[in-house]
Amino acid sequence: MGCAGSKSKEKAGSQVRKPKPWKHPTPITRGELKKMREEFWDTAPHYGGQREIWDALRVAAEGDPAFAETIIESAGIILPNGGDLSTCYDERGAKYDLPHYVLSDPVNLVKDDTH
Repeated sequence: MGCAGSKSKEKAGSQVRKPKPWKHPTPITRGELKKMREEFWDTAPHYGGQREIWDALRVAAEGDPAFAETIIESAGIILPNGGDLSTCYDERGAKYDLPHYVLSDPVNLVKDDTH
């Protein structure tokens, strides 16, 4: 048994979940969302933290929650907000902020007009 503030990897990983439904300011297509995600993942490592942690977070964000738990645990990522991937820390204390659009689709996602 640890203290109430302890953050064991097992406890953090067992609670990984998708964020609450959210709405983009304007309806966007899957293509636009994909572009936003690619731009974020391409630039995120330049703002600090370890490349390996960013890579693990990407795999966790794009996978199912059960797979995300395994990734989070093996990478030593700490989830201080009850399993929400929006704000994470590595074992060295570096902070990783993930926007909602890389974690889930918005409720106002529209179909692409290209067929």
